[in-house]
Amino acid sequence: MDFLCVNKDKIVDYITTSGTMGNPVTFGMTENDLNRLAHNEYLSFLCANGSNKDIYHLMVTLDRRFMAGLAYFLGLRKLGAGIVRVGPGNPELQFDTIKRISSTVFVTIPSFLLKLIEYAEKNNIDYNNTSIKSAICIGEPIRDSNFQLNKLGKKIKEKWDIKLYSTYASTEMGAAFTECIEGKGGHLSPEMLIVEFLDENDNPVNEGELGEITITNIGVEGMPLVRFKTGDICYHFKEKCMCGRNSLRIGPIEGRKKQMIKYKGTTLFPQALYDILNDIYGVENYIIEVSTNNIDTDDILVKIGSNENGENFEKIIKDHFRAKLRVAPSIKFMSPFEITKLQYPAMSRKPITFIDKRNDYQTVNV
Repeated sequence: MDFLCVNKDKIVDYITTSGTMGNPVTFGMTENDLNRLAHNEYLSFLCANGSNKDIYHLMVTLDRRFMAGLAYFLGLRKLGAGIVRVGPGNPELQFDTIKRISSTVFVTIPSFLLKLIEYAEKNNIDYNNTSIKSAICIGEPIRDSNFQLNKLGKKIKEKWDIKLYSTYASTEMGAAFTECIEGKGGHLSPEMLIVEFLDENDNPVNEGELGEITITNIGVEGMPLVRFKTGDICYHFKEKCMCGRNSLRIGPIEGRKKQMIKYKGTTLFPQALYDILNDIYGVENYIIEVSTNNIDTDDILVKIGSNENGENFEKIIKDHFRAKLRVAPSIKFMSPFEITKLQYPAMSRKPITFIDKRNDYQTVNV
C-alpha cells in the first residue's frame, strides 16, 4: 500500500494479485475505481456478444480478495444480465444449476470445462443439449498465435459445441482485452488503458514483433500505474477487425518474460509444453517444474498425473516433445489425485501448472 494516492478512508475495497510472478500485491480501490471496474467488464461482455437477456454462470470465486470475480459481478449488474454465483469446482452443482436456472454463458477457467465434460459423460448428462451457448474463458489461453484454437480449445470444442471467447486481464490493469465474435484477438477499450508493446530495451516494437505489454491505466484513483510492465509477451494488431471495431487488439500471450526457459539450446515458454501435454491421451493433469542445475542451466521436470505409466508411455510422451520442440524434459509419473493436490495448495485461487525454482526464485503460473 506504499503507492496509495488517496486518503485511506477513501478506500472501500482491498484486493490482492494472485502472486503469479512472486509475492501477492495488495491494491486499494475507491468507489470510483469499482465503478470503473464495472464499466470495463460491461464493455467486455458487450464485446463478447453479451446481452441483458443472458444468464451468466460464474464459476469463479468472489472471495479471497480476488478482483476478477467481483469485476464480472459488477459488470454484469451494469449490463443488466442474470447472474448465478456458483463458484469453482463441484461439477454436480454446476449441472444442477444449469438444470434449475437455465444459465446461458459460463465464465470459467477453460480447463475446468474438460472436467465438466468428463463428469457429464460418466453420469449420462447430455451436455450438448443444455441451455449453455458460450463460455468466457479466463486465466488460460485457448488460441495460438494464428488465432486458431490451441490443443485445450480444440479438446473442448470437439466435445462441447459452444462458442469460446478468450480474455486477457490483470489486477494491476483493472481492465481486460476481450475477444469479439470473430475470435481474432482481445480488443482494447481505449478509455481504460494506454498500452505499449516494448522490447527488452524499452523500445516500441512493430506489428509482427513480440513485445512486452506495458500499461498506463486511465481513471484509477486508489493506486494508478504509469508504464507498468506486465511481464507478458504477445503480438499486437492495429488493422480494423472484421467485427467493425477499430480498436487495437492483442494476440494470445506467448509467455511471461521471467518464465522463458532455455533448455538444451532451445528457448521455450511454458505454453509450448502445455499444448503438447494437452494433446496426449492418458495425461490427466500435470505440473511443470523448472530449476537450475549444477552447471547453471535450466532443467525441466514434468510431473504427470496418469493412470498409465511405465517406460513405453514415457517414451511416447518424450517422442511427442522431441517431434514438436526437438528436446524432451524429464518425466515423473504420479496419480491424478496427487497432482490435483499440488495444483490447489492452501490459499491458492487458481490452479498451479508451472513452478519456477531457478536460482531460488519461486513463481507459479496458471
